Amino acid sequence: MASTRAAAIILVAMICGTMHYHPAAAMKVDTTGVAVADGLSLGFYQDTCPFVEHIVEFLVGEAFKKDVGIAPALIRIFFHDCFPQGCDASVLLNGTASEQIQPPNQTLRPTALKLIEDIRAAVHSACGPVVSCADILALATRDSLVDAGGPSYDVALGRRDALAPAVPDITNTLPAPFFTVPQLIKSFGDRGLNVTDLVALSGAHSFGVAHCPAFEDRFKNGTDTNPPIDPKFAATLKAKCAGDNPVGTLTQKLDVRTPDKFDNKYYFDLVASQGLFKSDQALILHSATNRTAVRFSLNEGAFFTQFAISMVKMSQMDVLTGTQGEIRNNCAVPNKRVGIETAAGNNEGLTAEM
Repeated sequence: MASTRAAAIILVAMICGTMHYHPAAAMKVDTTGVAVADGLSLGFYQDTCPFVEHIVEFLVGEAFKKDVGIAPALIRIFFHDCFPQGCDASVLLNGTASEQIQPPNQTLRPTALKLIEDIRAAVHSACGPVVSCADILALATRDSLVDAGGPSYDVALGRRDALAPAVPDITNTLPAPFFTVPQLIKSFGDRGLNVTDLVALSGAHSFGVAHCPAFEDRFKNGTDTNPPIDPKFAATLKAKCAGDNPVGTLTQKLDVRTPDKFDNKYYFDLVASQGLFKSDQALILHSATNRTAVRFSLNEGAFFTQFAISMVKMSQMDVLTGTQGEIRNNCAVPNKRVGIETAAGNNEGLTAEM
């Protein structure tokens, strides 16, 4: 234990003495207009783990330098964690009831899931088990976004970790790539997110990859016309996915213009009828979303500002705080229980064996 703690102290010293990896020109968005959820605060760990943000930032930056795909992978994990039942790190849990075995989550990147656990181990070595996996995921997502060229924003902390995965019926409320705009509006609205949030958060498809089964409806039965896709782009996708064997192993960049950078070129794709998913392309055509999508294509600063605001809103949905949930000792495994459940519910009143 002493050697582990010594190594952690050395790591913190190295981090504090190292220039931040984040691009100097990163746009910092003021999100003070977004109400902070009860139990969260910007200085939550100032006494118990004051260097937590530096540790997360450093380790995410090191991972990004080796693999730029870690950024979209982390943002996808974060969205898939928060959207169904709140930002509680439930998607990180392994086991027979894991959310990761449900269809929407089967292609979450194992390297990104492992990175969160690696960061957790480093943070707990430095500070003890006081920082949740849910908070680490929220910070790592923000930092990877900045590393990829996106905006920065403050993250209020104090989340606790869920004791169990979300049930399949909840996990499968994630919006699908074939959703229509009315379906998307309802899906996001059910989670307290408005149409502007929908269009902005869809911009996360500015980078990353998708697997052929998720977009084969764009060319499988002839060139898609609802919504329409550029015929040459459809032909390219069809030819590429013909080699998808075994099915689901071949990937396509979500953004054909700047596939590894977070920017507003995703909206250029939509203007050019080169949106990979039906749900993306429809945004530029529907009267409820067209104006915002076009504005984001013309003004990257407006997109960055709204994306940061919408991310902060999403990051505070249905969070566990106070004595709810737990602080996991391993992000993939619930802590061993030594107490009993109280009448407060499944996510409250249990003591973890440290």
